[in-house]
Amino acid sequence: MAPAKAESAVERDQRIGLQRIRDFLKVRTSYDVLPLSFRLIIFDTALLVKSSLTILIQNGIVSAPLWDSETSTFAGLLTTFDYINLIQYYWQNPESLNRIDQFKLNSLRDIERAIGVAPLETLSIRPTRPLYEACRSMLESRSRRIPLVDIDDETKRAMIVSVVTQYRILKFVAVNVQETQLLRKPLRILNLGTYKNLETAKMETPVFEVIHQLVNCNISSVPILNSDGVVTNVFEAVDVITLIKGGMYEELNQNVGEALQKRSDDFPGIYTCSIDDRLDTIFDTIRKSRIHRFVVIDEDNRLVGILTLSDILEYILLEGEGDDLKTE
Repeated sequence: MAPAKAESAVERDQRIGLQRIRDFLKVRTSYDVLPLSFRLIIFDTALLVKSSLTILIQNGIVSAPLWDSETSTFAGLLTTFDYINLIQYYWQNPESLNRIDQFKLNSLRDIERAIGVAPLETLSIRPTRPLYEACRSMLESRSRRIPLVDIDDETKRAMIVSVVTQYRILKFVAVNVQETQLLRKPLRILNLGTYKNLETAKMETPVFEVIHQLVNCNISSVPILNSDGVVTNVFEAVDVITLIKGGMYEELNQNVGEALQKRSDDFPGIYTCSIDDRLDTIFDTIRKSRIHRFVVIDEDNRLVGILTLSDILEYILLEGEGDDLKTE
């Protein structure tokens, strides 16, 4: 039998870096990720969908936990895709447009059943559980965020504490785990990200076509290319919220270029990287900037792939996991 191939210095550092990150996530709780001071907005399920949309826009957020005041229970997490589901319902039932403004959040389940899509996210975790468990739960459910729900010691009832996102977790790692600097393998070697069958659009593409792409492919963004394949922008699921504020569903008949002009002035822009960038530099960017994804481009700014936070989280949790177990 041929002798085992010797582990290179880069491979050893990569393995050690991943192990340090996992060790860190296993001893820290979701409480540790939360800032010292933060604001939490919770929607009652009896709230009108139209009102919830206004509140999201006014507060610059894209999701909120739901609370059923009749049963005093956590009722799920409202996200951008719930509004997109409402849009799909409108397209399939145009005669119901005049009733959309009267829909309440507790009617979203009926709408989602009517169009045959996944129901509201109801995943949650106790904030005292290890952060590693929160990460695994998000990966298994393909969720980008997870509500923290605790039990009140006196009333023994559920109590919504906050919501933790993939970005906040990865930034927490980038800031506190020095060994991310050991992750010196490039994306090309790691095969990290998506590089085939990419969904794209142009500035002239109607918004409703892009929404269908988001839904059918279960993705949160679509790169916008010019005729040469150069990346000029990204249409995100959250852009839909701005378009339909105030019940202006006719705005969805616009093309992508017109829709993107309505973005707020504080839009952070798109972040790019190359397939030869190393994971340590990716973490350094996450540490410095608020990022939801990286658009992978070549030297001519042409689209190569997409690297999502889910890709990164899955890699740091699962890559070589069996080897970790052997060393514990």
